[in-house]
Amino acid sequence: MTVSTTKKAMIIGLDCATPQFIFGPKAFDLPNMRRLAERGCWGKLESSHPPITVPAWASMTASKDAGELGIYGFRNRKDYSYDGMFTANGNAIREKRLWDILSRAGKKVAILGVPQTYPVRPVNGWLISGFLAPDTNADYTYPKAFKKEFEEAIGEYIIDVKDFRTDDKDGLLERVYALMENRFAAARFLLETRPWDFFMMVEMGLDRLHHGFWRFCDPEHPLFEPGNPYEHVFRDYYQAVDRHIGALLEYADEDTLLMVVSDHGARAMHGGVRVNQWLLNEGLLSVTDDLSEEKRFEDCAVDWSRTRAWSSGGYYARVFFNVEGREPEGIIPQSEYEPFCEEMVARIESMTDPEGRPLGNKAYRPKDLYRTVRGVAPDLIVYFGDLGWRSVGAVGGTDSIYTFENDTGPDDANHDYHGIFIMADAGTNGGGLERTGLHLMDVAPTVLDRMGVPIPADMQGRVIGAKE
Repeated sequence: MTVSTTKKAMIIGLDCATPQFIFGPKAFDLPNMRRLAERGCWGKLESSHPPITVPAWASMTASKDAGELGIYGFRNRKDYSYDGMFTANGNAIREKRLWDILSRAGKKVAILGVPQTYPVRPVNGWLISGFLAPDTNADYTYPKAFKKEFEEAIGEYIIDVKDFRTDDKDGLLERVYALMENRFAAARFLLETRPWDFFMMVEMGLDRLHHGFWRFCDPEHPLFEPGNPYEHVFRDYYQAVDRHIGALLEYADEDTLLMVVSDHGARAMHGGVRVNQWLLNEGLLSVTDDLSEEKRFEDCAVDWSRTRAWSSGGYYARVFFNVEGREPEGIIPQSEYEPFCEEMVARIESMTDPEGRPLGNKAYRPKDLYRTVRGVAPDLIVYFGDLGWRSVGAVGGTDSIYTFENDTGPDDANHDYHGIFIMADAGTNGGGLERTGLHLMDVAPTVLDRMGVPIPADMQGRVIGAKE
């Protein structure tokens, strides 16, 4: 494929931006994104496995899947002990990301709010890290001295929305908007005051909004009530974001490649599956605690001599096997690993909902999802209800495996398999074509291709043409 190169590229990332609100008959009126799509191409963007912020943005910008990155979520096993876990911040990313490659090629970069960029690393330009920075007392900018000038210009940097799982919806809405305004003010500051060849930002507010308000906005959510006071908060917020995008596009000239992308989508969450309770009920997990009241699994005393599997909760379930010679007190013989894995897939996928109907679970072995499996991967990656239900790790209080209360606070949405993709070269007309088969790993090689920078041979994505 031969395409004309551009001198600059701008990526506007919207965490969790969801296709049905931007494309198609249910789309909101978003004139700036619509005009950009009409000038170029657009479509759904397949997310990573699992489709969550970590590892999705890293997968997009490195063009490597989660297995090659060795990151399977925010929390990962650091070894085969039972309690050794780590949070996957920027130190967990060992692969070169898009701005690293461009920096090495002599391009000036300006990076804002992209997940897994804290702790910061040197770039040829400026970097303001994303939501995994602990607070604004940390050195969250590169260069370090840039922090003072940055904060004098925009005030305190809002790293993330605090307490987005809350019943105080008015307070949450106020904090989500404050994050958006702060993030786009930071973007304008960078674009106005720094020379850049490549600019990328990520706005996190949409994700927090979806988790906090989905049942108020989606008629298909089981708790939706028509006429509630928050019924149109999605529409209003998307339109506010679109206005900010329009302002950023003013900084792009005829030689700028423009992209608006998201790492995954969102959908209604119908409930939770208490995965460790299910394992207890099935005789696969044993704890010695009094379970007359619900307890966090992490607080339980596990009898590993009688435990074959356990799990971590979250938007998806990571199921781990207690394997002989691998875990400290493993009991599954290595020779029985594959048959046990097949048995577990069948048992998980045959689960039913509270009414006895098939739940529609999907259970995957990492080796079937990834080109390479690095780090300590889950033995199974499980999407309950094909992402319509979340995984809840708590046990006790009841034998029921179903719950309609989230163990980490009110949350109405789960993540979905597809985010959004819009791309246009500022000076060309791509005909507004809808593109299919797009994957978030295609973003990085496409930018490198347009900017005339060699694409590393180990990138997994492909170059997206404006006209195909």
